[in-house]
Amino acid sequence: MASFLTSFFAFILLISVLVAVHEYGHYIVGRWMGMKVLRFSIGFGRPIWLKKYGEDDTEYCFSAIPLGGYVKFLDSREADINPSDFGRAFDQRPILARIAVLLAGPLFNFIFAILAYWLLMAGGITTIKPAVGSVEPNSYADQAGLVFGDKIIQVGDEKISEWEPALTAILGEIVQNGQVNLVLENYDGFQRTAILNIGDNKTRLTEPGALFQGLGFKPWQPPAIIADLSEDGPAISSGLKVGDRITSIAGQDIFSFEDLRIAVQPLSGERVVIEYFRENQLEVVDIKIGERKLGGEVQGYLGVSWNINNDDGYIKEISYTPLESLISAVNRTWSSTKFTVHMLSRMVIGDVSVKNISGPIKIAQIAGESAERGWRYFISIMAVISISLGVLNLLPIPILDGGQIVYHTIEGIKGSPITEKSQIIGQQIGIIFVLMLMTFAFYNDISGIFS
Repeated sequence: MASFLTSFFAFILLISVLVAVHEYGHYIVGRWMGMKVLRFSIGFGRPIWLKKYGEDDTEYCFSAIPLGGYVKFLDSREADINPSDFGRAFDQRPILARIAVLLAGPLFNFIFAILAYWLLMAGGITTIKPAVGSVEPNSYADQAGLVFGDKIIQVGDEKISEWEPALTAILGEIVQNGQVNLVLENYDGFQRTAILNIGDNKTRLTEPGALFQGLGFKPWQPPAIIADLSEDGPAISSGLKVGDRITSIAGQDIFSFEDLRIAVQPLSGERVVIEYFRENQLEVVDIKIGERKLGGEVQGYLGVSWNINNDDGYIKEISYTPLESLISAVNRTWSSTKFTVHMLSRMVIGDVSVKNISGPIKIAQIAGESAERGWRYFISIMAVISISLGVLNLLPIPILDGGQIVYHTIEGIKGSPITEKSQIIGQQIGIIFVLMLMTFAFYNDISGIFS
């Protein structure tokens, strides 16, 4: 788990960037539409840094509470305006101009996600093909006949070549049908179909982290075949060699390097027995696990690594031209946006667990863990959260961009603004909804910590 400081600073960076992107959308389109901007703030509350700039003396500031931000436009409904600024107030601009400004915030979040994915895909990517790892006895996967090494080449009607669309399609099948229809391919290239019947258990499987455990299989990971040994690691001093395949450590079965990593982490300083295959012969070695500090936490250390060439066709290298990577980035953003909307709508009717609503504590934890894994993981998480932020702000809730768009659309249809009483009632409903959402989010965050 990421250290507190790593999570804190990663969270501040993530939120600040995404809020700045969102608010800059409102800001720049408002400027294009001839509106006067009074303030552009990252964060809420008292400004801790403020500078005025430009012909309009616009205030640019960072505020004390870094959980959002805002752009304040000149508005004749809030105060008298200078005659020289007449026509530049937000409420005095055409309705389509106001709607464009409101749409710009979420739109810039989607654009950020596209650019983030484009950066990640530039020059090509290396990805693990979706395949079945270890299978739990008597699970849905076991009953459907899934076995270690099966490649998932189709979920429902969708052809699959990467894990992200595979996960989206699997969750979609569970929510829609209560079952998962798969086309699998074994080591020999033989294809067959399999159906995982989930039945009434589908809502539980949509809880965070419950999918693979509920289905009863782990994603395939590179096998624990040693490709390199650290000079200062305990593995090399114990006699382990390149090519050895580790199958057990401290009595725990090992199928992949991910299993090995998880098994070794809590064993720092302990003496354990490792079983491994060398030239098809089972060997045993007694070894004392080393230790190292990672993110403020002491973890076990063996000193072995794997090689991309030990993948048996399960790792895919994809090369992109700049245009191809841009097209792929747009497609991934669109796919993630549709998935987010679908899951939200299913959450409303109870088919998807409300435990998926995360608050700042969980987001900080995810941000910290992704930052420790490297900049690519952090950028990927930023893209996902940026999409969620864009979708959330388009919901027709009065205090969000989507609700304001509804107000101005109604004004355009009826030819006059909705009454002040109706606006107040709408804002009260919106505030209650957002408070309920925040309560769910904090409850889920705290429950996750204690569980």
